[in-house]
Amino acid sequence: MSRLRGGAERDSRAGFRAERRDCGASVPQGLLKAARKSGQLNLSGRNLSEVPQCVWRINVDVPEEASQNLSFSATERWWEQTDLTKLIISNNKLQSLTDDLRLLPALTVLDIHDNQLTSLPSAIRELENLQKLNVSHNKLKIVPEEITNLRNLKGLYLQHNELTCIPEGFEKLFNLEDMDLSNNCLTTVPASFSSLSSLVRLNLSCNQLKNLPAEISGMKRLKHLDCNSNLLETIPSNLAGMESLELLYLRRNKLRFLPEFPSCKLLKELHLGENQIEMLGAEHLKHLNSILVLDLRDNKLKSVPDEITLLQSLERLDLSNNDISSLPYSLGRLHLKYLALEGNPMRTIRREIINKGTQEVLKYLRSKIKDDEPSQSDSVIETAMTLPSESKVNVHSITTLKILDYSDKQTTLIPDEVFDAVKSNMITSINFSKNQLCEIPQRIVELKEMVSDVNLSFNKLSFMSLELCMLQKLTFLDLRNNFLNSLPEEMESLVRLQTINLSFNRFKILPEVLYRIPTLETILISNNQVGSVDPVKLKTMENLITLDLQNNDLLQIPPELGNCVNLRTLLLDGNPFRVPRAAILMKGTAAILEYLRDRIPT
Repeated sequence: MSRLRGGAERDSRAGFRAERRDCGASVPQGLLKAARKSGQLNLSGRNLSEVPQCVWRINVDVPEEASQNLSFSATERWWEQTDLTKLIISNNKLQSLTDDLRLLPALTVLDIHDNQLTSLPSAIRELENLQKLNVSHNKLKIVPEEITNLRNLKGLYLQHNELTCIPEGFEKLFNLEDMDLSNNCLTTVPASFSSLSSLVRLNLSCNQLKNLPAEISGMKRLKHLDCNSNLLETIPSNLAGMESLELLYLRRNKLRFLPEFPSCKLLKELHLGENQIEMLGAEHLKHLNSILVLDLRDNKLKSVPDEITLLQSLERLDLSNNDISSLPYSLGRLHLKYLALEGNPMRTIRREIINKGTQEVLKYLRSKIKDDEPSQSDSVIETAMTLPSESKVNVHSITTLKILDYSDKQTTLIPDEVFDAVKSNMITSINFSKNQLCEIPQRIVELKEMVSDVNLSFNKLSFMSLELCMLQKLTFLDLRNNFLNSLPEEMESLVRLQTINLSFNRFKILPEVLYRIPTLETILISNNQVGSVDPVKLKTMENLITLDLQNNDLLQIPPELGNCVNLRTLLLDGNPFRVPRAAILMKGTAAILEYLRDRIPT
């Protein structure tokens, strides 16, 4: 039922007043009529400088159409229609809201982001059913204490305001699950936050925090803590007791020591880039059993301990821009998908190996493990080729490392001797990169029962032959730096493919067939001419966690891409679109996805 009766108690004439007041063209009657049926009203982007009275009184006044009709069908009986539960007034020019807000007590969602609000009315305390409040991108200097009366609140979004402190009483919001206070001017976090026992996600990034209260460890359900871009010099040891923590962001602070995490058994991502950390020790690593992503870029590390191999689940390791001169060979035993080493004075690994990418570095490190190294006389056989550079097949790689390596030969054809050298050996990887291949060797199909990793980068391939589509155990495919502009539909049969690198080719769209490979976790397609992506199809790719679209021709980013919540790395720099702005891109994937979701039309 609507709140006509309650409204009449406040104003005895309310039942007799037709809804003609202060609406004008800014809020069409059709929108109000639809809102009475759906319980939802979206007035975003209408250039409003104030909220019309007809909006506040939508469930109080008699609708205008009622005064024009003496009889109503069952679907038109306005007195039976729905209370407003969702109100979106974002992207307007509102400078204030009135206490008439209390006339909408059934609201569960109030979204007023991207306005010019400097305060909130005290009547907000009466919205006791409110579950989501978004006041981000305004000019709030204080959070009204009345907010602490909203006991059913689950999501509170206050990012991009001018807040300098948080009022006491927040511990009363015991149902709060998601809170964003990023991009404000906060210098402290109240110890009372520890009582937010339902909180799952807390974003404190881009403030002026010099420390975190030890009591923060009381948030026993917290999974995602973002403290990027603050002034933190230390992390309270209690943080190590947060058993539910999965994602921890501490980039761009002033940390000199890496904290230990003995109880964080579920920690999957630890981002510590752009700090002043000088040492990485065994004690820092031994508890990180579940870690998938470890970001240590732009620190002052001089070495990496052998205990790095304890991180058996690690997929992404960023060590770029440190002072590291060598790596432990045992690092090659990890199943990394991404290893960044740029900007280090590396002496033990040649630059050309690093430039070839993660898998080449790992293979090199594995080949250097002393226990596996055979004598030189066993490792090479001559083939009947003319050029010296083409005349060696690395048998050591075949027998010990299970790699068929014929890279960097500048040849236009892979000689039969290379395939013949496999004999009865088990081969899991093929590396034919840095040649002049115009087509994929047909004999590659002979290895279809065993090969999982194929590198054909830095060649002259303009099409992908069907032979490659027969390698049904393929999990990693590197085709970067070729002349490709399409992929065959038959690639759909690569039912185990997890990573594909298509960077530096000639693609104008994200190839359709990729949407139909559900196992894909990583798509790298930077430095092409991609002009569009299909966010609906991308959302169906539930395993996709990395999508690199840098340096393409994307004129716009569809807001629906924000629904691809499984993405942990979304790279969009170097495209000609105007929004999201660079400031949003710099904040990382979570911020980009949230920005896009906020702009999905409802």
